Amino acid sequence: MTATVVEVEIPPDEFALHQSLAALDDLNFEIERVVAHDDDQVMPFVWISSEKSSHEEIQAALEDDPTVEDIELLTDLDDEWLYRMGWVDQIDALIQILVKEDGTILAAMGNDNCWNFRIVFPERDSLSRTYDYCENHGLTLDILNIYQLEDGRKGRFGLTEDQQDTLTLAYEHGYYQVPRKATADDLSEELGISHQAVSERLRRGHGSLVENALILGEGADSSK
Repeated sequence: MTATVVEVEIPPDEFALHQSLAALDDLNFEIERVVAHDDDQVMPFVWISSEKSSHEEIQAALEDDPTVEDIELLTDLDDEWLYRMGWVDQIDALIQILVKEDGTILAAMGNDNCWNFRIVFPERDSLSRTYDYCENHGLTLDILNIYQLEDGRKGRFGLTEDQQDTLTLAYEHGYYQVPRKATADDLSEELGISHQAVSERLRRGHGSLVENALILGEGADSSK
């Protein structure tokens, strides 16, 4: 059995917080953690940021949103806020993923254009059942990217084995310290490959880390 990682897109009007996004179209959401308590509710920790809306406006929009209950402000950083919420409506697809198919949300971001999720399913069939469920219930689940977790090496960050080995060696030898304790030439000698090959592995590895740890949606380049 091989786990499958998938990046999907859901329209904002088919998901939680749609009313808040409609009221304040400059909101950006990033899910820190999400847990399904039962078949009717999920409890996410959500970072909210906005360039124009005040905290008071955001709070009011959340309190008026029928998809949300039991909101609690956990952190106030002036320009972004961490909330714990209870989502109770427009979360059928999420319940299917978390409860029915034992999926795990690795990353999730949303705005008035779309919600993007990176999800790990325990097996490929779990993804297929989730897709069929959404299609049969009139829900949109656009699949943007899929890859298998091969022997645990590529992991959630999409690294090849060579990239992971080179990045790990660079870290252990102090390549990323300031000042550096190792150079690309030192790494190439240790690995028995050329300076150019080391630089290429590091560059591609860094790109994969940024894409799979920080970037979701149109910014991700799945062609690497």
